[in-house]
Amino acid sequence: MARQPIVQGDPPGDEDKKRDAALRPRLLREVIGQHSVKQRLEILLRAAKKLKEPLSHMLFDGPPGLGKTTFATVLPNELGTSIQMTSGPALTKPADLLPFLTNVTDGSILFIDEIHRMPRVVEEFIYPAMEDFRIDIVLGEGINARTLSMPLKRFTLIGATTRSGMLSGPMRDRFKIHEHLDYYTVDELAQIVTINAKKLTTPITPDAAGEIAGRSRGTPRIANSRLWWARSYSASEHDGTIDLATAQAALKMAEVDLLGLDKQDRRYLETIISVFEGGPTGVEALAATMNLSTDTLSDEIEPYLLREQMIVRTPRGRMATQKAYAHLGKAWKSSDEGPQGVLFS
Repeated sequence: MARQPIVQGDPPGDEDKKRDAALRPRLLREVIGQHSVKQRLEILLRAAKKLKEPLSHMLFDGPPGLGKTTFATVLPNELGTSIQMTSGPALTKPADLLPFLTNVTDGSILFIDEIHRMPRVVEEFIYPAMEDFRIDIVLGEGINARTLSMPLKRFTLIGATTRSGMLSGPMRDRFKIHEHLDYYTVDELAQIVTINAKKLTTPITPDAAGEIAGRSRGTPRIANSRLWWARSYSASEHDGTIDLATAQAALKMAEVDLLGLDKQDRRYLETIISVFEGGPTGVEALAATMNLSTDTLSDEIEPYLLREQMIVRTPRGRMATQKAYAHLGKAWKSSDEGPQGVLFS
């Protein structure tokens, strides 16, 4: 059998070390995947440069780890401007937003992650800043109170959210650009793994990159985490090269199976099948049995199992599908079978 070629990075110089300290792309052309989003952003960037105007306010939404922050950070690099970064939970009152708004410069970017968690009072405070590039500050109290209107530089607000439906209508409508990020293909993730392995000066074979990509749930953040683990495993147990056998051994030790399910995912399926006989059961009962919070189940575990059609949500509760039984090697219960291979008792 022909030996797999190895992708190896050159020893980094001082500049490369600074650039590759983080695996996040710096420019739009370095971003892998999300092709339609990239094309639209390229048009917006060219227009902003020709018109000499700041970018329109934009909102990125989608599941965690798909590149919302990446897109927000590459845009100022493309425009040669600055970026300030904060998050919705950190902005508990309007005064928390003042330092960011008063420090904006012409064309700069203010990035708010998890913007749906920003309190309504802060939302209302930022409305005039987004529309008219000004903020209204109330000085004094009672009959002596007066409002001071402070002009701002023309800036771009970029919001990122995993739950766009939790944004208020007025807030959502003030974003002229709304982009949804979707999951990545295995080929795209394999490219990301290969590029980042090169940044880390870690030799990796194409089939090893594909193995890591195939178990990363369509999510670059997970692919990077599993690359880091495989790199550490190889450095400890082998010669530092990640080949197919090393990648498989590393992922096996991390208890990540062929579909990308980890120990907690399989425990969830085991619980719903063994304890609740495949369902239906409520999330509260599952959470109590597994000694986890309902938020952990609904936000971290269930989304991927739903996407892989391992479970379904019905009006009566969560139910395991025939695919879940097969994946765990359990016999499918002989009973009435509902739509999409779901067992109904």
